[in-house]
Amino acid sequence: MTSISEIESQTDDHQRAKRNVVVLVLAQALLGAQMPMIFTIGGLAGQSLAANPCLATLPISMIVLGSMLTATPLSAVMQKYGRRAGFFVGAGGGTLGGIIGAYGLFTGSFALFLLGSLFTGIYMSAHGFYRFAATDTASDAFRPKAISYVMAGGLASAIIGPQVVKLTADAYVIPFIGTYAAVIAVNVIGAVLFLFLDIPKPPPPAEGASKGRSRWELITTPKIAVAVICATVSYGLMNLVMTSTPLAVVGCGFTRNSAADVVTAHVLAMFIPSFFTGHLIARFGVEKIMGTGLAILAGAGLVALQGVELGNFFIALVLLGIGWNFGFIGATSMLAGAHEPSERGRMQGLNDLIVFGGVTIASLASGGLMNCSGGSATEGWTAVNLAMAPALVLAGSALIWLIMQSRSAARG
Repeated sequence: MTSISEIESQTDDHQRAKRNVVVLVLAQALLGAQMPMIFTIGGLAGQSLAANPCLATLPISMIVLGSMLTATPLSAVMQKYGRRAGFFVGAGGGTLGGIIGAYGLFTGSFALFLLGSLFTGIYMSAHGFYRFAATDTASDAFRPKAISYVMAGGLASAIIGPQVVKLTADAYVIPFIGTYAAVIAVNVIGAVLFLFLDIPKPPPPAEGASKGRSRWELITTPKIAVAVICATVSYGLMNLVMTSTPLAVVGCGFTRNSAADVVTAHVLAMFIPSFFTGHLIARFGVEKIMGTGLAILAGAGLVALQGVELGNFFIALVLLGIGWNFGFIGATSMLAGAHEPSERGRMQGLNDLIVFGGVTIASLASGGLMNCSGGSATEGWTAVNLAMAPALVLAGSALIWLIMQSRSAARG
């Protein structure tokens, strides 16, 4: 029988988990707004600074590269000093990236603009850990919902970010410099939220206690391997297509405001499903939701290949957002339940290193495919969407293999 003290302890833990989720939702909404802001204008600003149009999306690639390079050390910082310290580092990186990026625009220096983008990647890496932080104090039952709620905070960022771009992109004589000033303000103000985060630092392992599995043992665990593959493909393909979208929309004769509206619709689609994704995972199982996400990503590519009318862009990018949500949240939930607390820093850093490594490759490929595949924006957009197919086959095959392995183990 559960004692009164145990019930009270469980209640306190649940309240703490809910408070942390609220803080992380607000951080996702405010600090997260800088990502759609930068992704909306990054390629366009790069196009105005780069001597070679094939390098237009390189600033976005540098952001993802910065995120990849800092994922493991940032995870180690959080393991040793706590989530709050790591999130402060992330906001500091975002602030510095905004300052350098603005100065790069002011001086017309593509190299400085790229350096600022690299520092912005520190924020992007920290942002990726919000979803894991939501699980630190959550019960097993609350875990997928906590992840979903935090991801749902992106709904506000989807509205705030592109609207700020509309207000600030041409606020100064030099295009986009006002947007980068807004990025600086977002990081400085948003960092205050982390003062209210209440996540205990992981206790140091006791003398002689097991330190858990090695990185190789972790990544070769079937459930972890498939979770990482599906997360990498979901995030990578989303980035591949979204990075090229503003260039494609403008290149096909529409305005920058239309490009911002398409990105808004896409980011809304990324996060609105988060209100119920956790419930769907709890009801139908994580594998089915991940599989549905991969199928929806394929649907996004098919719609994009049907034409370059504004409606095609909207529908394709909405499907891209929903597919990312199901695939990425599903993979995160699977991964969170497949490693021990003592393995958290090791595994989560390794996961994001691999995920953002894949996203870096996708981002680099996006600009080359969009601007250097054929002689028109239409041909480039077609190449971007055709490139989704091999990765989807890989992720789908891995997921089917895991399901078959699980069924075989259950029978055997």
